[in-house]
Amino acid sequence: MTTDRTTADRATAGAGQVEVKPVAGHIGAEIHGVDLAAGLDAAQVAAVRAAVLRWKVVFFRDQRLDHAGHVALARLFGEPVVLPRRGKASPAGFPEIETTADRLELGGRFGMEHDEWLRRRRHTLLRGWHCDHGARVDPPAATILRAETVPPYGGDTTWANLAAAYAGLSAPMRAFADTLRAEHRLGVGYQPRPGDDAYVRHLLDHQTATVHPLVRVHPETGERVLFVNGYYVEQITGLSRPESAAVLDLLLEQATRPEYTVRFRWEPGSVAFWDNRATIHLAPSDNAHLDHPRTMHRVMLAGDVPAGVDGTPSEPLTGSEPGRW
Repeated sequence: MTTDRTTADRATAGAGQVEVKPVAGHIGAEIHGVDLAAGLDAAQVAAVRAAVLRWKVVFFRDQRLDHAGHVALARLFGEPVVLPRRGKASPAGFPEIETTADRLELGGRFGMEHDEWLRRRRHTLLRGWHCDHGARVDPPAATILRAETVPPYGGDTTWANLAAAYAGLSAPMRAFADTLRAEHRLGVGYQPRPGDDAYVRHLLDHQTATVHPLVRVHPETGERVLFVNGYYVEQITGLSRPESAAVLDLLLEQATRPEYTVRFRWEPGSVAFWDNRATIHLAPSDNAHLDHPRTMHRVMLAGDVPAGVDGTPSEPLTGSEPGRW
């Protein structure tokens, strides 16, 4: 098997013995030669940052990070987000970390088990695709996710490269998309059913909505990136409902074409670091029925307010202000 190494990968590979190995044609690379728990020097930080910008998501295996090391790693690349109202989702003393355990995530507090909640979020395949906190006016710039306990099979995560998906559109479609804006709202992807009063009330009590450009310009790379996902985008402004639905379906299908995606098999000690401004991801739904725990720890890095091709920034409607979580 041969590895296609770009000039950028060769340039960063020698930085502190960092080795970047792409794993798919448009997105994803494994990074070897670093011990994240031991800390990274300036050259290694630069190499990892360049790899994230180039490959959108990078993977590390066999790492020994604890909570303190996870937060310290995140601080090398930005300011960790501290979410209010996390409660038991954050380990004691580490408000920057959000812990998710799939079978315990809801704990029955909304009157349903996790399996049923997941089915209602993903009543179509595309509904599950999302970026982290996409309804905010300033979604996180990046996410670092660490695996503590994973099932022996199942539980993979998939990412899609939204810059490559945009570049793959025809020129007329790119020009059309460049002019559009869309409303992103928390809970749009959820399909309520009778008896969902508690969870619907939760969504209403925590409403967050923003008008984002449908194509954002990446603040570091200058790439044009499709800003679409299945969980937050409600309506393209200025289009009728049928027109909006047709365009969004077309763009989301484009974004999730197999050639623009990468799928990662987790192991204990695996770490994924992705650019939340240029990707969407699909959390697993094949392990909820398995009698195996899956415990993950997430730190998100504060992001900026997206701007469209014409420079117009996103506009908050309710529930978020730049820099205020």
